[in-house]
Amino acid sequence: MKWSEQAWLSIEPIYESILQMPFIQELIDGTLPLEKFQYYLMQDSIYLEHFGRSLAIVGARAQNIPDMLAFFRFAETTIIVENALHESYFKDFAIVDKDTIQPACHHYAHFLRSTAALEAVEVGMAAVLPCFWIYKAVGDYIYQHQQTGNNPYQKWIDTYAGEEFGIAVRSAISICDANAAQATTVTQAQMTEAFIASSKLEYDFWEAAYINRRWK
Repeated sequence: MKWSEQAWLSIEPIYESILQMPFIQELIDGTLPLEKFQYYLMQDSIYLEHFGRSLAIVGARAQNIPDMLAFFRFAETTIIVENALHESYFKDFAIVDKDTIQPACHHYAHFLRSTAALEAVEVGMAAVLPCFWIYKAVGDYIYQHQQTGNNPYQKWIDTYAGEEFGIAVRSAISICDANAAQATTVTQAQMTEAFIASSKLEYDFWEAAYINRRWK
């Protein structure tokens, strides 16, 4: 069994919990209150900058040129393309000013950056993978279960269920598997730990948007 297959099995309960979250279920039927989605978009815009930097750090530390170039491309796509999409989302959902970073986003972003910079590069690769893989899986789930008609969040749904994003996800998984196959058992275990931690932080990010979690 590949490392990625084992890693996904380890977070299946977390993934299933994400699918049942009120944020996701209400996104599917289009009843998610606007202010909750606005919070999510603002925090996600902040998160993407940190995520892109984490990807660039991983790319700079990669052991071979193809992996290095792949992660630099991931970083470029995240920072340029995704932020451009969010700018259009800001207009669509009447967001005038960006928010300041809130606890869930702060925790996740700094976990990724510190892991990418300080842990083994294979562990950094595993830490950034859930943002690819879980987003794609959730996007596909929402797309398959959406209520047809006038869902106000259709544009967002279409973005993350798209095939172009799927290509990047499969590439990231393949790179992680190739590096895990060359790594020690200890490093593989650390990769799985980082993958699980980021998956929990994915859940926390959506929950924070739903309950409007802010600094005290």
